[in-house]
Amino acid sequence: MLDIKFIRENLELVKKNIANRSMTADADIVVSLYDEKNSLQQEIDSLRQKRNANAALMKGKLSEGERASLIEEGKALKEKIAELEKLFTEKEAAYNNVMLEIPNMAHSAAPVGKEDKDNTEIKKVGAVPSFNFKPKDHVELGEALDLVDFETAAKVSGPKFYYLKNEAVLLELALMRYTLDILRKKDFTLMRTPDIAKEEIAAGIGFNPRGDESNIYTIEGTGTCLIGTSEITLGGYYAGKIFDKSNLPIKMAGISSCFRREAGAAGKHSRGLFRVHQFTKIEMFIYCLPEESDSFHEYILGVEEEIFQGLGLPYRVVDTCTGDLGASAYRKFDIEAWMPGRENGGDWGEVTSTSNCTDFQSRRLGIRYKADNGNKFVHMLNGTAMALSRALVCIFENFQQEDGSILIPEKLVPYTGFDRISSMDAAKR
Repeated sequence: MLDIKFIRENLELVKKNIANRSMTADADIVVSLYDEKNSLQQEIDSLRQKRNANAALMKGKLSEGERASLIEEGKALKEKIAELEKLFTEKEAAYNNVMLEIPNMAHSAAPVGKEDKDNTEIKKVGAVPSFNFKPKDHVELGEALDLVDFETAAKVSGPKFYYLKNEAVLLELALMRYTLDILRKKDFTLMRTPDIAKEEIAAGIGFNPRGDESNIYTIEGTGTCLIGTSEITLGGYYAGKIFDKSNLPIKMAGISSCFRREAGAAGKHSRGLFRVHQFTKIEMFIYCLPEESDSFHEYILGVEEEIFQGLGLPYRVVDTCTGDLGASAYRKFDIEAWMPGRENGGDWGEVTSTSNCTDFQSRRLGIRYKADNGNKFVHMLNGTAMALSRALVCIFENFQQEDGSILIPEKLVPYTGFDRISSMDAAKR
């Protein structure tokens, strides 16, 4: 969350930021409720002082009439304090609720816009493949080679689920190990995180666990939810922690299953593995000093690029527009890989993103460090190292051959033990 002092002193700027993000939060109500609850607190404190003074007088020598008068005054003060405390609790709850709706400020360089088309392309890397045949999409390839089964998964679990089969299972594991080996060499602490988090942790990271707009599944009656990303569990790992400055930065990489409702996400790019309800992802997460977060944001992007360059996949980097930042991100970079199987000759599709969330999440979760002039909030950053299902889309489509086979990227061959998936492999099974 933002600092209320910052909101009060920069109210018009905060309101403009909300509009640029195409959100409906009300900064005016936040300030109004803050003032109201503070006024109530001052009134309660004043009445408590009077009650204490009244109790002190009761200990002295008093006439019967004086004592009776003080008793009546004490009762009235007690009732009034209880009434105001109830009202304060209501105001505070209302304030906390609307405060959580205020998004992080956006970086001045983030392009203002509402949709993907408003993102700014920063660079392109690698050559888009040229085929002397009409390329297939990953669904056609995967089903022809008996690598993926959507139909049975829909019967068993519902739409947007899938079974991976045969070499695709080994390829997914190869992608995982390839990515983890890179992260380990860069001194990330590798972690397998829980797939369930408390709702307050998810909300602290910036994910709304309830309501029609929520993208994650709640587990009714438990106060928990299935995570949509290990950003939630990695970010919650140090909730309430105060670090020694010398312990920062902290670099973590979490493997988790991810569960997303994808409500309202139907569209031309939702086919097959690209947008599903469950997938496995490796997430990078960094806790650092405020003055280091911009450079660490570039660092995470560099790691993501190294991973995809190693696979030989063409991609571009985009600076994400304000309307697509979500509530938590100050700035976000996406890597979009080329996907030849998309209609009209192929298109770019998001495969990673990295966000600098500054102190927005740490304020909610109470994560600080000991500075020379008191405790300060850390900055928190996250970035996708590998969303495995989307990486499979890219490999299937970019490395497909005219005979319907799929070549394996050279870096993955030592992990898979094979360099091609062909119809001959499928026939042998």
